[in-house]
Amino acid sequence: MARIAGVNIPTNKRVLISLRYIYGIGPANAKVICEQLAIPEDRRVNQLTDEEILKIRELIDREYRVEGDLRRENAMNIKRLMDMACYRGLRHRKGLPVRGQRTHTNARTRKGKAVAIAGKKKVTK
Repeated sequence: MARIAGVNIPTNKRVLISLRYIYGIGPANAKVICEQLAIPEDRRVNQLTDEEILKIRELIDREYRVEGDLRRENAMNIKRLMDMACYRGLRHRKGLPVRGQRTHTNARTRKGKAVAIAGKKKVTK
């Protein structure tokens, strides 16, 4: 397995697809990386030479913010919003949808499992 940016990318897949396993590199960035290094799109990772893997690793380290750095930056952005106590920060803090979605129905991904309302117990005589 080739290890790039701290991630073991799959060897039996095409380079274009394997690069997407790195957090912060999507389809567009993967295509740009392959074009810059003149790697054919249909090439598999196990067909790459050590020099090509080294070139990919150096290019990603030099020009892209990926994995831990990107995750840390995103977390700091959310923390900044929460510290400011702006509307978006309050929504993050409460675990509700942030981007204007409705919450009367749906929004179960953010709100969690639905909790039934506890009703009055029937008194039997």
